[in-house]
Amino acid sequence: MAADLSQIVKAYDVRGVVPDQWDESLAELFGAAFAEVTDAEAIVVGHDMRPSSPGLSGAFARGAVARGVHVTEIGLCSTDQLYYASGALDLPGAMFTASHNPAQYNGIKLCRAGAAPVGQDTGLTQIRALVETWSESTGPEPAAQPGTITRADTLKDYAAYLRALVDVTSIRPLKVVVDAGNGMGGHTVPTVFEGLPLTLVPMYFELDGTFPNHEANPLDPANLVDLQKRVREEGADLGIAFDGDADRCFVIDEQGDPVSPSAITALVAARELARHGGKGTVIHNLITSWTVPEVVKENGGSPVRTRVGHSFIKAEMARTGAIFGGEHSAHYYFKDFWNADTGMLAALHVLAALGGQDTPLSALVAQYDRYAGSGEINSTVDDQTASIATIRSTYGPRPDTTLDELDGLTVTTPDWWFNVRPSNTEPLLRLNAEARDEATMRKIVDEVLALIRG
Repeated sequence: MAADLSQIVKAYDVRGVVPDQWDESLAELFGAAFAEVTDAEAIVVGHDMRPSSPGLSGAFARGAVARGVHVTEIGLCSTDQLYYASGALDLPGAMFTASHNPAQYNGIKLCRAGAAPVGQDTGLTQIRALVETWSESTGPEPAAQPGTITRADTLKDYAAYLRALVDVTSIRPLKVVVDAGNGMGGHTVPTVFEGLPLTLVPMYFELDGTFPNHEANPLDPANLVDLQKRVREEGADLGIAFDGDADRCFVIDEQGDPVSPSAITALVAARELARHGGKGTVIHNLITSWTVPEVVKENGGSPVRTRVGHSFIKAEMARTGAIFGGEHSAHYYFKDFWNADTGMLAALHVLAALGGQDTPLSALVAQYDRYAGSGEINSTVDDQTASIATIRSTYGPRPDTTLDELDGLTVTTPDWWFNVRPSNTEPLLRLNAEARDEATMRKIVDEVLALIRG
């Protein structure tokens, strides 16, 4: 039987339920196909803490070895630790993780040497085609000379590399609560934070891919409740939450309130521009706050607006030579980290910024949080195109209103903006809005939702 890959090969990665949608036999074919498409002599492979991850990553490695490729297995790691290995070793890489998805899921994030992304337009389509072909036959022809598997531990080198990019040597003592969500932050945080003047209060650091405490998805406010409560109880200076594969970080201030990822983007952008002499391009997606391009310009930089999604951010960073990029989903990208995203490096920037002055975090980030934002609001719709057309016709004729369709529909006035984007995988429309004050933002959200939901 040919494998049905239409449900598991996504725009940017492979992801599905194990073993219902894919298993180790398919993982082995993916390893062989990855070797073929990248034409690599060697690759690096890592995995998260999910119960299925060791078996799947091992099968992938066997598939690559059978095609004559030498594999370096780095074992348990965060996604950005795998990107570090791909960059430092200059090898294509494969990370086995389903990020924030529930326990029954697993997936593969693939990159070329130097952590360059592999997506539908950069190799994933060809990989899928090979796997489909081979699953119909006896599989790929083995190489005359198989490759080898070696094992390496990159955690300390990864930590040292990040620490060299942010000066955290002179920060004041801070108390920080970290919620790893039973994900890979529990593996990386102790080594990265080692020796810093921090009182670390760990939450859910035990690696457990069944996620017994809460989903490892800090984008959902319900998964931040435990951390917010603990920050208040401990009288901590801040809280940090990581998602399952620890490539995103979310920040809680000393009052237990979430800090907008747009505010973190603006804060880190200002710091990165200072590191680069007050010059440089900063990429931001179109649902980040107005604050982000304002702060970039105020600090001598050039903001560039792009579509939502890491492949678009990374492509623009490569095209423009940008020094930093940020998304409102709490992905943060750094030129000095091979244009890849690393929540850990963003967390170190927040610690350095807070520890380098005397005000609390809420006061520090206030200058980077200037407007009222709605966050992302999802609505189920039968016809995404028709809904967007209705919104376009409603707001198009208005004076002082501009419309653009870089990604979905964005409507902008001097006092507010909103964006409506269709989901690529579900019958959803995603609304984000921002205004100069809370009342105006609420009014715009109510207006647009009435059009979407009828």
